[in-house]
Amino acid sequence: MAYVALARKWRPRSFADMIGQEHVRKALTHALDSDRVHHAFLFTGTRGVGKTTIARILARCLNCERGVSANPCGECASCREIDEGRFVDLIEVDAASRTKVDDTRELLDNVQYAPTRGRCKVYLIDEVHMLSTSSFNALLKTLEEPPPRVKFLLATTDPQKLPPTVLSRCLQFNLKRLPVALIAERMKFILDQEAVEYEQAGLKLLAQAADGSVRDGLSLLDQVIAFGGGRVGEAQVRDMLGTVARDHVVQLAQLFVQPDAASIVRWAADLEQWAPDHSQLLDEFAALLVRVALAQVVPDYEGDEIYDGALLRRLAAELKPEDVQLYYQCAILGRRDLHLAPEPRAGFEMTLLRMIAFRLGAGSAAPGGAVPPADTGGARAGAAAARAAAGGVRAAPPAPAQQAQAAVPAAAELAAEQPLPVAAAAGMMASGSADWNTIVAGLALTGVAAQLARNCSLLGLRDGVVRLGLDPRFGARTPSAESRLAEALSAYFSQPVKVEFSAAEGVETPAQAAERSGQEALVAARQAFSDDPTVRALQERFGATLLPETIRPNRPNH
Repeated sequence: MAYVALARKWRPRSFADMIGQEHVRKALTHALDSDRVHHAFLFTGTRGVGKTTIARILARCLNCERGVSANPCGECASCREIDEGRFVDLIEVDAASRTKVDDTRELLDNVQYAPTRGRCKVYLIDEVHMLSTSSFNALLKTLEEPPPRVKFLLATTDPQKLPPTVLSRCLQFNLKRLPVALIAERMKFILDQEAVEYEQAGLKLLAQAADGSVRDGLSLLDQVIAFGGGRVGEAQVRDMLGTVARDHVVQLAQLFVQPDAASIVRWAADLEQWAPDHSQLLDEFAALLVRVALAQVVPDYEGDEIYDGALLRRLAAELKPEDVQLYYQCAILGRRDLHLAPEPRAGFEMTLLRMIAFRLGAGSAAPGGAVPPADTGGARAGAAAARAAAGGVRAAPPAPAQQAQAAVPAAAELAAEQPLPVAAAAGMMASGSADWNTIVAGLALTGVAAQLARNCSLLGLRDGVVRLGLDPRFGARTPSAESRLAEALSAYFSQPVKVEFSAAEGVETPAQAAERSGQEALVAARQAFSDDPTVRALQERFGATLLPETIRPNRPNH
């Protein structure tokens, strides 16, 4: 007897045999049990998720000789003929090969006639989106006014190509990709029935490679059984799929505990004898890092079929959580950009070196085991900025000396946040001596009035009159803002005051001072970043490009 592929042999023949797609099974079961079956169904989804299988099961349910039911007997003549593909009232059409309008009209010529054998005449049109516009128009008339006892079951992987007029006349069910665990469990059941030896880790790898498709997974299972001589082991699956052994991925993770560039480059070179798929290798490394991160945050995480819980807990203890996140981010971004590299191996090695470079920015051991010199001033700020550059994070603050200089006016502002005592204020009013920054800091102003105060400079203060010089560039001066400023000054000095405005006479306003301070801090941060030894090393060794416009100084917390 000829060998039957596993995907065909174990194709579900009833809703009870299906795995997944609960939302579809539940809706169809209720419709069949209540005898409320629509005349047109559209099943959508990627390849191998069960679109045609569900359509055939529905045809059996409608034509079983024991009656319409969600559980066909599978033994009557109609059920057997549908299973064998020779039921005269089940018309299966591949729309990809019959796109012309004449083909569609020929197909629909017999719609008006009653079923020959079964209870219903069922039209199963696969890849229906391949029909031409004229064919859709010919089909639409029949969908609008379907003859009694005729059902249309349409299947497609691209529902966007169907006309809205057709979509509106069908009950649409979107079949989802099946999860890895569900596909692996189905494979396990089939191999138990087939008496084939297997390893759970091998099934997990096959289920991952199936990419949500049960049919693809069973085709791969057939292939690995032949490849492994009747056995489905992890080694056989990795050899067939072209993936590297898990020991190599674990070894790479261990090398990153105390990263040494020379050792990692040698590891990558030794791996070439296996002709690895570098994209898949980065996927494997990222998948391992996900498990390590889970082990770091979930105390009772036990691992899975591929990686043992004890190994993951050891790596979780040896790797810092922030390093795990950094390596994962570099791995997935490097995988995305791999096609842009001169060659896959170069892109892969560059991704590994990028992980080391960004980790070095945090003060870790240098390549080759060397320890970087003691970090001082702007070097420490620039190194932290180099580490943050991977994620577009703002640069670290400038050198401590520059921070101390910038902190002096900030400290003065903090000290002046509380209003002066009334006696001191009265003395200032009498003498005319005062610091406008101190006064503005003590005013309870918001909005335009606060901006007006910050864009002024103090020209004179005597006998209840406050003379202010206004920055000509400030165009939001209004009577309301002037009145609020006068009221705030009166409250500050505990006596009525009058405000007079005139043109500024070269005295810096608080707003101008803040703008100047911000520009100085920005220039200092950019200079500290570009002068940092780690940044220069990245430019020299890896051709890194510095983008000064992306550098921003950290703001002190007030």
